[in-house]
Amino acid sequence: MSVKAVVLFSGGLDSTTVLYRAIADGCDCYPLSFDYQQRHRRELEAARTIIQALNRSRSHTIPHQVMEFSLRQWGGSALTDNLDLPKGRSPAAMAERIPPTYVPARNTIFLSFALSYAEAIGAERVYAGMNALDYSGYPDCRPDYIEAMQSVFNLGTKQGREGNPISIHTPLIELKKTEIIELGDRLGVLWELTWSCYAGGSAACGECDSCLLRRAAFENLGRTDPIPYAIPI
Repeated sequence: MSVKAVVLFSGGLDSTTVLYRAIADGCDCYPLSFDYQQRHRRELEAARTIIQALNRSRSHTIPHQVMEFSLRQWGGSALTDNLDLPKGRSPAAMAERIPPTYVPARNTIFLSFALSYAEAIGAERVYAGMNALDYSGYPDCRPDYIEAMQSVFNLGTKQGREGNPISIHTPLIELKKTEIIELGDRLGVLWELTWSCYAGGSAACGECDSCLLRRAAFENLGRTDPIPYAIPI
């Protein structure tokens, strides 16, 4: 019997690689996306398109859930409020401090939904695309955070208390962005379907932290990112 796994899935480069990895691990996957009224809701279109492409190539359908709620009610982030996105920053500048694109407790909220969904369907795993190397300094993408959340999973559920805890899998947490792309290549990820830009336009802005990290990784591999950019190379 295959292992059931809920996969946090935004449609971005990292989460798509994680979904493909979970499939390669032999899991029966249940991707979970979030419409929290984020500025870059364009990512949800990418998520749906990727699931459709996967389902066309498989013998059984991968169910895709989209949870809807609003984090705009209290804002506090450039992704959920009328705040300027940081643009044109170097990787060193990104790592200096937690950026304004940090959404208060977002990954805790996402993992809580994933935990509830996983326990409801009897899943054994939750996969997530957190990365602690090529990232923008978010506090909820670090190994010590994941370790703490694993304790919550163990202690805060019936499954955990009865000796069958739901495990968190973060296969990208110690990979560089170039290594994530190389892993995705091996898994067959269709990069042209993914979306990472924070700005929310029809073409990626090319200037936000997410665009810069993604684009630089492809360039470091001697390749061109296949998604459209508003600012040409």
